[in-house]
Amino acid sequence: MKIKFCGAAREVTGSSHLITLEDNFRILLDCGLYQGGDADEAGHAMEDFNDKWQYSPRDIDCLILSHAHIDHTGRVPKLMADGFRGHIYATHATRDLCSIMLLDSARIQESDAFYKNKHRQQNEPEKKPLYVVEDVRRALEHFTSYNYEQWFQVHPNVRVMFRDAGHILGSASVTLEIKEGGRTIRFGFTGDIGRPHRPILGDPLPMPEVDYLICESTYGDREHESAPNEIDHFVHVVHHTCVEKKGKLIIPAFSVGRTQEIVYMLDQLHHAGKLPRVPVYVDSPLAVNATEVFINHPECFDHQLHQYMLENEDPFGFNGLQYIRSVEASKQLNASHKPCIIISASGMMNAGRVKHHLFNNMESKRNTFLMVGYCSPDTPGGKLREGAKSLYLFGQNKQVLADVEIMDSFSAHGDRQEMLDFLRNQQKSLKKLWLVHGTMDRQEKWRDFLNQNGFAQVEIPELGHEETL
Repeated sequence: MKIKFCGAAREVTGSSHLITLEDNFRILLDCGLYQGGDADEAGHAMEDFNDKWQYSPRDIDCLILSHAHIDHTGRVPKLMADGFRGHIYATHATRDLCSIMLLDSARIQESDAFYKNKHRQQNEPEKKPLYVVEDVRRALEHFTSYNYEQWFQVHPNVRVMFRDAGHILGSASVTLEIKEGGRTIRFGFTGDIGRPHRPILGDPLPMPEVDYLICESTYGDREHESAPNEIDHFVHVVHHTCVEKKGKLIIPAFSVGRTQEIVYMLDQLHHAGKLPRVPVYVDSPLAVNATEVFINHPECFDHQLHQYMLENEDPFGFNGLQYIRSVEASKQLNASHKPCIIISASGMMNAGRVKHHLFNNMESKRNTFLMVGYCSPDTPGGKLREGAKSLYLFGQNKQVLADVEIMDSFSAHGDRQEMLDFLRNQQKSLKKLWLVHGTMDRQEKWRDFLNQNGFAQVEIPELGHEETL
């Protein structure tokens, strides 16, 4: 049995890991898109990764998805286009989210290719989309979905179980029980580890004890702000921006998970009378569709949300909240100077409508950008987080005069203590632990923290590294 690290190796994107059994049956864990390169920059590393494979797609026998985020699923249609014909296994909610997220991604691929071809120089080659809508349709036909806590066979000698990871709707850790060479090996993949005591979703559940484990590292070097401080901080930012400065509060947030959590918090503040009377806009067609998927999967909700829904049947809607689909309505928000709250994708501000909100609102001191999650350092969001005084967008250099606030407590990723708690039950059984899905500096600190807490065999593999177990 071999393991090969084919993505998210010393990076926070492009998740993909290949298990090859003794009989050459190949199991792929995740098939993510490399995200984060700013469209205004070269982005060669991103394009090279997304165009090339560390394996032959035709040789992959099955694909197992941990959750629907594009950095974990975004190359699935290309996998199909390049020859993959196996089963794709996921939870029910992950399958439903993929049906809208991959279509959205395909449309972006097609639109980007059209734009670049329209503006290409005479000697430049024609740009082809990574995949098209038809590839998504074919991929969705290969999905097979399962409940949490249900063992299922992917091979005569391999069974798999999903367990709630508490990260986004339908997210799961993946446990594989592999019978090979007269022994039984338990292999684990954490996917992205969520946070306990967060709204909407159930808490992440520890995995069964395993022999080998691939673990994420996104926030392996820090601990998040506590919940009570988070709400007070959030209310202060809203009041200071929308009431005192009479400006816009713009929140870049990924369409799935983060957006719904912020809307749910706003819903609670509205019903508690703590939210100023300013309009709230969710400006993302994908977020609108994703919220509908959320409503259709109450089995993923935590007890607190179920109780809240007894009094308020729609936790993602209140007076003053508007979901924006059309481009024209989005443009009108940029033309308006009235106080409001705008939640818009993408979370890293490197694409989508929020990039236009950034361009049109960053030079006003009345406005505030509230950063609520991880951003790759080379994206506009990452640069704002690091205190950039100016940004180059759409061919113009713009000054950052708006306030920038950071609230990592909204992150859907567990911090180092929360991840350690998630891993505690693995200390006796683990033979080796690999760290993925994190920048190298954070992974090194996370490794050292794990070493200090009794985890000895911790490695940080590089892209393409392969080893035999």
